[in-house]
Amino acid sequence: MALMITDDCINCDVCEPECPNDAIYMGAEFYEIDPRKCTECVGHFDEPQCVQVCPVACIPINPEHVESRETLWQKFERLAAAKVAAAAVEPRPPVPSAGV
Repeated sequence: MALMITDDCINCDVCEPECPNDAIYMGAEFYEIDPRKCTECVGHFDEPQCVQVCPVACIPINPEHVESRETLWQKFERLAAAKVAAAAVEPRPPVPSAGV
């Protein structure tokens, strides 16, 4: 089950940096959650971190994206593998040589 942010959001900016999957982003009027990236923190934490820090409790389960814990775990594994693959192809800065 992916989470969603309701229009009760006050745009306080505390949820976005807490998301380990970068699923939270600023929408047209308030923050939103990409259900393709939201694992409810499965694989990272015991509880969704955005829900823990939200001061107005505006992050319920998205009824349009109901997923089992097993499905969330599979999504976590897929996202983690994609992150590793992306890091492998990113250019790395040159290592400065000693004595120069």
